[in-house]
Amino acid sequence: MLFNNPFAEISVLVSPQLMQVFVIFMILMVILGTLLDVINKKNVKYFFKNAKKAKQNAERELSGSEKASVIFKTISSDILTTSELGAGKRRMAHLLGMYGTILFWVSSVVMIFCYSSISLDTPIVWPILWHIGAFMTCIGGFWFWLFLRVDVYAEAYPWYRIIQADLFILSLLASALLGIIWSFFQSIAIYGLDNLFFILFALSNIVLFGGVYWSKFAHMFYKPGAAMQKNLAEADGSMDNLPPPADAPEQFGLGIKREAPKHY
Repeated sequence: MLFNNPFAEISVLVSPQLMQVFVIFMILMVILGTLLDVINKKNVKYFFKNAKKAKQNAERELSGSEKASVIFKTISSDILTTSELGAGKRRMAHLLGMYGTILFWVSSVVMIFCYSSISLDTPIVWPILWHIGAFMTCIGGFWFWLFLRVDVYAEAYPWYRIIQADLFILSLLASALLGIIWSFFQSIAIYGLDNLFFILFALSNIVLFGGVYWSKFAHMFYKPGAAMQKNLAEADGSMDNLPPPADAPEQFGLGIKREAPKHY
């Protein structure tokens, strides 16, 4: 199972060209959904307006090297390691899901565009990465979904409560899980079930990539920009148009420290 390219096996029924067209169509759906989200929510307009206001409030002008340093630190810390989440379980679940998804998607694209024919030998690394990525996505995603969501962890809502914002995580988990099941049935040659789960796998991807406008998918593109803007604002003293930090308050007992905080 771990060493088989499921896309090569299914090419007997679905042509490689059709799979490649499907991937391209999904990419176009992401672009279209993101553009619609930007137009509807006016995110880009807000960012530019906020950046212009922050520039006016800046206490000093950053040099090119300083800006590059801040951007590099943001990418290496806030984005690649999600340091803003601290060292808790939420960060670990997020990293598992994020890097698992990257492995899952990248290896899918490589196998579909380069090794999706039964006549081609797929380098063993790509199926392994595909399966590892799917498992990592499931572990991180289900860990978050069942135990770490704010409304489950702190507000005592049941884990099966679903709202529109959950479309992204649920369709992502469905895609990874159905991919694993499809690969499993294919590897043990249970014909019929393997084709069924391949169809379900394809449908889950249509929901995932076609539902960008209604889900939190587009947030993956917004958050890096917001993090960079925030760190640049702190570096130039504009503080993202927020008031300066207040002096440390006087001590009046334990206060909120009476109970250990729950990191969301």
